[in-house]
Amino acid sequence: MIDNFEGLDRVDWPSMGHAYGSAEEVPLWLEQMASPDADVRTSAFSRFYGAVHHQGDVYACTAASLPFLLALANDPQAPDRGAVLRLLLSIGSAALERDPDGVYWSPSGDASTPYADVVPQMRERVGDFVRHAADPDPQVRQAALPALGLFLDDADQAFALLRERLAAESGTVERLLVIETAAALARRLPGAFGPVTAWLEALAADAAPDADIRLAALVHRSACAPEVVDTAIAPKAIELLQQLTPEPAPPGEAEADAPPADCGQCTCADAPVGPEPDQGVPPRLAAAFADLDRHGRIHAPTTALLTILHGVLDSRIPERTALLTAQLRSQDRATRYDAVAMAKDLIGSWRGDHGGLVRLLADCLLPQDPYTAAEAAATLGQLPAALTEPAREALAALVEAHGPTAWTTPHPLLRRAHQEAVTALARLGDERALPGLLTALDTDTDAWRAIQACGYLPQASGELLPRLSRRLADADTSREGPWSDRGPLVAALRRLGDPAAVPALTAAVAVSVRDEQWQGAAAALRALARFGTGAASALETVRPLADSEDQDLRLAATEALWSLERDPVDAVPRLITLLDTYKEQRAADVLGRIGAPAATALPHLRQMLQAGDKWTRMHAAAAIYDIGGPAEATVVLPVLLKVWEQNDSTANHVLECLERMGPAAAPALPRIHAELALARRSGGFFKTVEQDEALQRAAQTVIDRLQPGPPSPPC
Repeated sequence: MIDNFEGLDRVDWPSMGHAYGSAEEVPLWLEQMASPDADVRTSAFSRFYGAVHHQGDVYACTAASLPFLLALANDPQAPDRGAVLRLLLSIGSAALERDPDGVYWSPSGDASTPYADVVPQMRERVGDFVRHAADPDPQVRQAALPALGLFLDDADQAFALLRERLAAESGTVERLLVIETAAALARRLPGAFGPVTAWLEALAADAAPDADIRLAALVHRSACAPEVVDTAIAPKAIELLQQLTPEPAPPGEAEADAPPADCGQCTCADAPVGPEPDQGVPPRLAAAFADLDRHGRIHAPTTALLTILHGVLDSRIPERTALLTAQLRSQDRATRYDAVAMAKDLIGSWRGDHGGLVRLLADCLLPQDPYTAAEAAATLGQLPAALTEPAREALAALVEAHGPTAWTTPHPLLRRAHQEAVTALARLGDERALPGLLTALDTDTDAWRAIQACGYLPQASGELLPRLSRRLADADTSREGPWSDRGPLVAALRRLGDPAAVPALTAAVAVSVRDEQWQGAAAALRALARFGTGAASALETVRPLADSEDQDLRLAATEALWSLERDPVDAVPRLITLLDTYKEQRAADVLGRIGAPAATALPHLRQMLQAGDKWTRMHAAAAIYDIGGPAEATVVLPVLLKVWEQNDSTANHVLECLERMGPAAAPALPRIHAELALARRSGGFFKTVEQDEALQRAAQTVIDRLQPGPPSPPC
């Protein structure tokens, strides 16, 4: 085995760096990859991926490792040769995607040229990968096959080898991988495109191959030239998918009692009691890691193909919806489960009437299938209420089928399904979620999840508010931060809108100030402002904070002062001072809410219209209109439209102001119509579905006011 690492000690590893510092440990990790101890090997691969190939990066030390990885892969006695080859292909693929002449820098400051350092080595040793692609070990074959499409430059030879492999392979994974590799070859080498695509077309049309091979050929042929894909592809894919679907279980056999194959979960009936959470880990953080573990988990062998096909269809929403309908109605639970994430992606990325997909997600809310039901309920819970409405009764049925005690059940699958359904139902404002929420608050079982949903049930404030108030009073202020319950508790009390929350919020302000938790104090102050003059009893606590040195706290206190006593003489000068701080945008918003009595702020706000930051200009323009009224429209409107053109993330804020402008917003109609004509959701990666739906409603409201006509359909 030592021959695999000849020359390892002659590489100047300490002179190179990886994602976390010096590369001096790399030779040890390489040697440990050959260890007879599986745990040692696993740790070595993990460390190498985490530092030397961090998130797909290729450093000088990564390239320097290739000869030793290649030698290890060529040793028939080496363990985990498939893992070594997968690592090699991952490095090679990442290098191929880099600029051939580009210079890249590691976090430790070392320069590298990934393409030049890696790709020639992979091409020189492509003969090794050809041999490995025919290795007796299927793990080795699977790992090596992609190299034929990526690094073998003789198109005829590569294509011939792939056809041979398809004929020789009997395993589904290997055969699908051959077709995927052939498509990659066609996209990379012009000389391979014609022969490969013709072969894929023939495979897709031939009735002899198995349906999975035909589906793979159909999808990958389409991916080679998505611009010429016709409308027949979705029906063909649906037909092949149905051929792959297993026959439904005979009546009486509860095939839904077990999670999809290879999901790594146990059946609900046999689920062990979940381990006690680590007391040092906030529950929400633990749940976030569990969500990460589930993210990207694949259950059905067709999922990767269907994901590619959805990418090919892209904006062809009716065809994608038809395909998803077949997936979500499939008799195969694994196919249905994986389709939930695809449906979420479609609804989250594209506008349109998604009621049919929502109803199909509701059909997945089966009590006997908590694994899939939890995923469907979680997806529904992330959509705005207007979109989730068709699933209301199915959510309620699932909640009531389990009963409120399911919130605390020791069976993890059932518990998650019930909790996700309860919180999704609560977001609809449905009081049938209340028993589950009360169980959570009274038993302190996953109460953090219930707290986030409580604010959507103002009609149940009489039962929720005392419990939330007690929790806020007892909350540990030493754990202020993103995983603390204090923020969600304050938000829930604010959303409930019950003035009876004022004493609890006032006390929260005082405690946060005492413990110098300025963010918590500011959040509680903003919640108090929600109650307006109904929170006047808090003035004694609020007033001194308007002179705080912390700008966020000072702004929140000033905003609360205005809301609680409506005295512009006190509030406006304070807010004008804040226009010279980094809180200028929110200060401008408050001045806008004050309106005409804030006229002394207009000169300063007009200066802000010259700011380089688009958001600052937008907030200033909106405030100017709200203070000065229609007389300012000719100044404000061009600024708003320019900002919107430069950054579509501002669209919601701009449209809110246009709604208030009335007839003065008429020149914005062409831009508004153009916005509504977009098929893709607007506003960039960080905008939520709820924000885009609100944007569409606001845009339509402006149009309806300025162009009266027949009632518009709901957005």
